[in-house]
Amino acid sequence: MRVVEFCNELLKKINKEEYIMNNRELLKFAEEARKNAYVPYSNFHVGAALLTKSGKVYTGCNVECASYGGTNCAERTAIFKAVSEGEKEFEKIAISSDNKGETYPCGICRQVILEFGRDIKVVVGESEGENKEISIDELVPYGFTGADLNK
Repeated sequence: MRVVEFCNELLKKINKEEYIMNNRELLKFAEEARKNAYVPYSNFHVGAALLTKSGKVYTGCNVECASYGGTNCAERTAIFKAVSEGEKEFEKIAISSDNKGETYPCGICRQVILEFGRDIKVVVGESEGENKEISIDELVPYGFTGADLNK
């Protein structure tokens, strides 16, 4: 099932005004997004699903490039999509990869997540199995933020 179809089916089932997405559902969005990854070099598929404070979900997948510096991770793809649509307040981001279990964001993705708030939760694991939620502040306890520029 394509990500858009999955999202539309889930949205039909919920009442937006009362519904709060749980971690398993957000991970399912990430798992669906992972299927779209373009990874001809590493063959390591990653998907991410970003839940905004307004209740919208933005998905992303990793996109590799022969010039490795041009590669973009799934987490940043989801965040950049949300920001390009005017969203800048995020609740949590779920990450899914080919690895069974937990896959955490890389350093640059942690920095980008931190840019939007220390309280953003990172969800790792599987929608049908074990999963864990941790704050970005716990992953980057001494992170550099915009506040550091004003000291």
